[in-house]
Amino acid sequence: MWAKLKQSMSGDDDDDGGGGDALLDDESDNFFSLSQTQRIYAFAACLLAGLVCMFLSMIVFTKPIKFALLFTFGNVLAVGSTAFLIGAGKQMRMMFDSARVYATAIYLGCVVLALICALWIHSKILTILAVIVEICALVWYSLSYIPFARRMVSELMIRLCDTEL
Repeated sequence: MWAKLKQSMSGDDDDDGGGGDALLDDESDNFFSLSQTQRIYAFAACLLAGLVCMFLSMIVFTKPIKFALLFTFGNVLAVGSTAFLIGAGKQMRMMFDSARVYATAIYLGCVVLALICALWIHSKILTILAVIVEICALVWYSLSYIPFARRMVSELMIRLCDTEL
């Protein structure tokens, strides 16, 4: 398991086939290469910064616009932190894989919607609703990385919400 993680962090994946998109394949450029220790530290720092932003957003919950900005920025930092472990190119390929392309698009759309509601429309109610939808989209996106998790949650929700009279 550790060997696979080490191989993944170093960018030496053999399942790539060498046919990756040059724009997304930043592992090929030595300018962006980081040591394993640097990748782990960057991942931890980015994840911690995201969690701190999400925690600070709870403090300013009474001001929905500041809450939405901090919470959304924290979400993006936390989701983006894994790019330090596996590389930005592989992260993008995994996000837009056919199994999770809809979850990714919905999550990114909700992030943009929350920012539009907070920065452009300045509606507190719409901002709170957009953040709630963003949280749901983030959970659904995160479940796409766990095998069979979305199917289990879907079946559970069907059973819980099934109202036969």
